[in-house]
Amino acid sequence: MKDLAGKVALITGGSRGIGKAIALAYAQCGMAVALTYKDAAAAARETVGQIEAGGARAIAIQVDMRDAAGIRKMADAARAAFGKIDVLVNNAGIGYAKPWQQLSVDDWNETISTNLTSAFLASQEVAPDMVSRGWGRLIMLSSVAAQLGGVIGPHYAASKAGMIGLAHSYATLLAKTGVTSNAIAPALIETDMVTGNPNIKREVIPVGRLGTVDEIADVAVLLASNGYMNGQTINVNGGWYMSS
Repeated sequence: MKDLAGKVALITGGSRGIGKAIALAYAQCGMAVALTYKDAAAAARETVGQIEAGGARAIAIQVDMRDAAGIRKMADAARAAFGKIDVLVNNAGIGYAKPWQQLSVDDWNETISTNLTSAFLASQEVAPDMVSRGWGRLIMLSSVAAQLGGVIGPHYAASKAGMIGLAHSYATLLAKTGVTSNAIAPALIETDMVTGNPNIKREVIPVGRLGTVDEIADVAVLLASNGYMNGQTINVNGGWYMSS
């Protein structure tokens, strides 16, 4: 989209899956992309290579999203490379499926820290510059689990519900500054997290199939380009959860 050309996106967990699809889609719109990874260095290099082969700019930044100091360095690295951050996609996350009776406080803390606290810290780090420039987009990758509970567990569902609350709060606080904040709530997308989970049954989806990462990326492009969508949770779930 023409109005995204020259913008800069920071995508956490952008080396594969949904994050990679968003990175590629943004690059096709003429955006520069800083994507993060924790351990998947080869996948991150591959994604950067694909973006550069298409004529766009990209860098990969290694970071543990549980580390507040690392998140600050992540944002600094993106700004050092591209001068600014226009769009933040809080996509990094984990989802370890366990019977609820076996969940420990360590499972809870790791999931909340990786999925929710990281989104808060990253947003707090980049939003002030967005406000000062009068333009910005905060996008939270939530989940249908926030609405229906999902199949992974209460630790995961709570972390994703928190991301919706985070999006709504920033949307209210920043509405008059030119910065919008929204969430995307996918369900059963063809990613490693889903295809490797034996509890996933695609027949629960009314349209009869899993979603694709590109279908989520399409929504991320819309949210980056549309300045009138604010405080919304965009459900992309094949009709599993319906809202008015």
